[in-house]
Amino acid sequence: MTVVPDWVKNLSPSEPRGSDILQKERSSSSISVDKLSELVHTKEVLARQERLLSILQADPAFDKTETHSLGRVERIKRALAKGKRLHQLRQQHQWSEIDYQYASKLIGEPTPYGLHSTMFLITLRNQTTEEQKKLFLEPAERYEYIGCYAQTELGHGSNVRGLETTATWDPSDKTFIIHSPALTASKWWIGSLGKASNHAVVMAQLIIEGKNYGPHPFVVQIRDLKTHQPLENVHVGDIGPKFGYNTMDNGFLLFNHLKIPHINMLARFSEVDPETSKFVRKASPALVYGTMTWVRSNIVSDAGNALAQGVTIATRYCAVRRQFQDKDASPTSVETPVLDYAMVQARLLPLLAACYALNFTGKSMKELYEFGQSGASATALADLHATSCGLKSLSTSIAAEGLEMCRKTCGGHGYSSYSGIGSFYGDYLPNITWEGDNYMLTQQVARYLLKSARSVIAGKAPRNDTTDILETYLKRRNTGCAFDILDNDADIVKAFAWRAAAMTFDALKQRDTHKRTWNSLLIDFWRLSTAHSQYMIVKSFHDGVNSPELQKQFNDGVSVEVLKKLFRLHALTTRREGGIRVLCVWRSHN
Repeated sequence: MTVVPDWVKNLSPSEPRGSDILQKERSSSSISVDKLSELVHTKEVLARQERLLSILQADPAFDKTETHSLGRVERIKRALAKGKRLHQLRQQHQWSEIDYQYASKLIGEPTPYGLHSTMFLITLRNQTTEEQKKLFLEPAERYEYIGCYAQTELGHGSNVRGLETTATWDPSDKTFIIHSPALTASKWWIGSLGKASNHAVVMAQLIIEGKNYGPHPFVVQIRDLKTHQPLENVHVGDIGPKFGYNTMDNGFLLFNHLKIPHINMLARFSEVDPETSKFVRKASPALVYGTMTWVRSNIVSDAGNALAQGVTIATRYCAVRRQFQDKDASPTSVETPVLDYAMVQARLLPLLAACYALNFTGKSMKELYEFGQSGASATALADLHATSCGLKSLSTSIAAEGLEMCRKTCGGHGYSSYSGIGSFYGDYLPNITWEGDNYMLTQQVARYLLKSARSVIAGKAPRNDTTDILETYLKRRNTGCAFDILDNDADIVKAFAWRAAAMTFDALKQRDTHKRTWNSLLIDFWRLSTAHSQYMIVKSFHDGVNSPELQKQFNDGVSVEVLKKLFRLHALTTRREGGIRVLCVWRSHN
């Protein structure tokens, strides 16, 4: 390490100092910061974070001083140590599951145990019988079993039905034979698999007497519990360095006719009768919507939080950084703060508004999830699933593109790892493709919207927000509709609804009347899904800033009015960009 001479240590930044500038900027605002924090996070979460941070910051295991200078092998080792220490602290302080999840986020990087505490345990809790809970879930919760969720393969990701790994039922000894018939059947990209896991929930095609019953989950032991060496007929390892997320041991996994007991097929929703060898479905496939919606609602909330981190760094930097004098000011004036340049504000302030838009949308998604868990109908669950697909796609794209914009607004310094944006951006990028590739997911949204439009035309539509806006458009499209988007916030929401509905019926016409192929409409479907998801975000933002709870929380009109300005900024910025796309679509069709 380079020795810093004393004369360099004695140097200070030129005046005014950054800390003084930030203090001045903050003091000029009349917004209630504490109440705004409570609105975004809630008092409970803020108290939890403060309590957990005091523990984590005092523990040397979580020191970040050398993080950016370490190679991947050393980072993996340290991440394993952090994950182990986190589990020890959980036991020592008797943290709840929520405490543990928050602490995992607060350490600032994923650990190789991350998929064990999320997807592996969640799958075991949601898809096991009582007998299986004792066999698999209980030792997993004690961390005797460390697991991962092995679905994605080298040859197939989003197309789950195309998975090649097989689980063939053998009635002679009542076992399943797990096998990788081709190299493309390699489980690939699986987090917590490369080094940490000794078990995996493996998604494999269930084969009974030559008939394929589709992909189902199986618990498979992959490493010895004492030596941690791969079991016979199991080939497992780490896939190597990645663009980011390099503290996670993403791995590969192959099987050579590995036999597992009958009990290892997760059987809450379906099973193979060991006596008759018949496939038995216990519950509707619609029940899986709940878990997917829960995951995607968290992704939407996390998108807002991730973008907020980048916006915070970039805004503070641009407030402190000064470049050039104002060309219309006195020659003796000081250099202008970068944040005062209109071009910088035009890039950063819409991103600030998007943070709040995604925050309110994440809350709405969780409310929808709770509604789905309370016994919603199959049609309501389908609407919920489509909404979650579209919002996952759009929100993560907004966050990823926004983080890159934040990096660029920091100029050359934004390229440094020490800016706090670059490595964080790299770690965030997998959100674009996991839990469904963002472009692929838009097809599911479009398929649902076309189906809903057909039901509206036939007069057999279920009651939900989607069919409501489609019916409104259908009744009034011949007379048209005018919206005062400059002076009426409610009209802004209606305008987004009208646009989404109009694009839905246009896509339906192209598909059903003009008989265009599905593939030829994929770009239109992406635009349609984006428009519908933009409507959902704008509606959630509007409902949030106008809710009685928010009005009651702030006893000043200033904070509420600022939030409403952020709503208008987000909506009108989105509308401006979307309007250009709509005009292009209209011209191409005419």
